[in-house]
Amino acid sequence: MKLVWFRNDLRLADNPALRHACAGNEPVAALFIISPTQWRQHKMAPIRQRFMLVQVDELGRELAALGIPLHLLRVETFAEVPAALADLCREQGVTQLYANQAIEIDEQRRDHAVSAALAEQAVGCHWLNGCCVLPPGRVLTGSGEMFKVFTPFSRAWLKALDEERFVIHRAPTPRGEPLPWQPLAERAWVDEALGELTTDPRWPVGEAEARRRLNDFLEQAVLDYGDTRDFPAIAGTSVLSPYLAAGIISPRQCVAALQQRLGYRPQSKAQPGFVWLNELIWREFYRHLLVLIPTLSMNRPFKAETAALPWSWDPDAFAAWCEGRTGYPIVDAAMRCLNTTGWMHNRLRMIVASFLTKDLHIHWRLGEDYFMSRLIDGDLAANNGGWQWAAGTGADTAPYFRVFNPTTQGQRFDPQGEFIRTWVTELADIPAAYVHQPHDWLRLKGRQDYPAPMVDHAVARVRAIEMFRSLEK
Repeated sequence: MKLVWFRNDLRLADNPALRHACAGNEPVAALFIISPTQWRQHKMAPIRQRFMLVQVDELGRELAALGIPLHLLRVETFAEVPAALADLCREQGVTQLYANQAIEIDEQRRDHAVSAALAEQAVGCHWLNGCCVLPPGRVLTGSGEMFKVFTPFSRAWLKALDEERFVIHRAPTPRGEPLPWQPLAERAWVDEALGELTTDPRWPVGEAEARRRLNDFLEQAVLDYGDTRDFPAIAGTSVLSPYLAAGIISPRQCVAALQQRLGYRPQSKAQPGFVWLNELIWREFYRHLLVLIPTLSMNRPFKAETAALPWSWDPDAFAAWCEGRTGYPIVDAAMRCLNTTGWMHNRLRMIVASFLTKDLHIHWRLGEDYFMSRLIDGDLAANNGGWQWAAGTGADTAPYFRVFNPTTQGQRFDPQGEFIRTWVTELADIPAAYVHQPHDWLRLKGRQDYPAPMVDHAVARVRAIEMFRSLEK
């Protein structure tokens, strides 16, 4: 018996672990492990847990239709997984385990412990690359080190991709008669752990839905992506990040679909489609970094010297940022959108992260954790990379003296205030001319229903620059 262990790769198509397990005629079974306690320790958002488990339900039905049973185990923490998995392998007569590589340090340690436990039972473990287009370690400098700046990584990644045999594998064919599947909603222990498993209408599950979103984006928006991607009131992005984070679609499928749509694989900014491809390469960059620099999974800054920065931990200021009460409309709209929908536009992620770290001078770790606790697409590599970039502590960050101005960012990327008025209901009736600096207009109207700016950006910017300059002394 071969066993496929699904994790953040909840798909049938282009799944290396599933494909290798299904090679040959041996019986194949599948596994998903639910770890509520560990998920909470890792700040996994409830909306992401539900999205993932509704997809597991879909995956279980699809596997059952192929004659592959999906076993579900509830194992509270990673430390308990090796023993639980060894027991399952013994009960089911498993001789080979297949799984796609995990990139986070706790997950890697868990997998090493699983390999050791199963070796005692002569169960072979096969760890494959299903999370990246190119496996971590494939794109290195001439001296064999990880790139620390994105642009040379991007060039080397494109060159390495040209050297790879690029094939997208279909879902496996049926391996026997269809099997029954008991929905997760009927399993009391699942409901007890995670509450009611309902599908958020904003985020339908399924590989077909992920492919539909990808194809719609490629047909309707990819050629204008470079011009529209920064405007949150415009549907200019793919909105595929939850599906990539859960592995419902693979990054390889995205690259292949882009190439098929264009008839070529773009190589530079001068070619249509490259700007979106470059975002996928950023995703690769952060994932490769996480594997090759494990301390990034341990709350450590990429730039070690920035650990000495005198960050604030002010709970009241942090709460105002979390709840969208900063007095800066674009920041507040973004945070309220996140709290309601579980998602935030990428430009807004940069704006609010810069505000927390450079205007409020609050430690980026608090913002990183808060995002993970709310995002449906919470992904440690991308989230950590983005937060450290914004804070000035990460790889390929802008010079420390470049600090986002939240007012001018709003004016530039939400010029008419459409996004702001959608989420900051106190400002729904304000004229566009005042929406980014509403306080004088509100004062004239005798209104006090929107907070005053909690900091003076000009003063806060100087303080942020001084913090970083102090590291040079």
